[in-house]
Amino acid sequence: MQIQVVKSKIHRVKVTGADLNYIGSITIDEALLEASNIIEGEKVSIVNINNGERFETYAIVGEKNSGTITLNGPAARKVQKDDIIIIISYATLDFEEAKTFKPWIIFPNEKDNSLT
Repeated sequence: MQIQVVKSKIHRVKVTGADLNYIGSITIDEALLEASNIIEGEKVSIVNINNGERFETYAIVGEKNSGTITLNGPAARKVQKDDIIIIISYATLDFEEAKTFKPWIIFPNEKDNSLT
């Protein structure tokens, strides 16, 4: 049997922009991607703390150490600048492997999305 488990989580980051005219995705600071073990193109779930929206998109790399968290395309309608969101990715694992799997969970500074 296989189950889905949390693989990576960027807990409570501030949205820095929303670009409706971009083709889609979420732009995430490269330092946050590296720390959370999320790769470019990976499917992610977004949870908006401010309005309760939950939706899926894919990650693209933003400038390293810029604090960038920008929702692009249709996802831009589900957030506003300065909203606080949680970014989650999942992995499918064998049941026994899932019991001991440890996800990458990071807690950036909400003020500037930095890791310090």
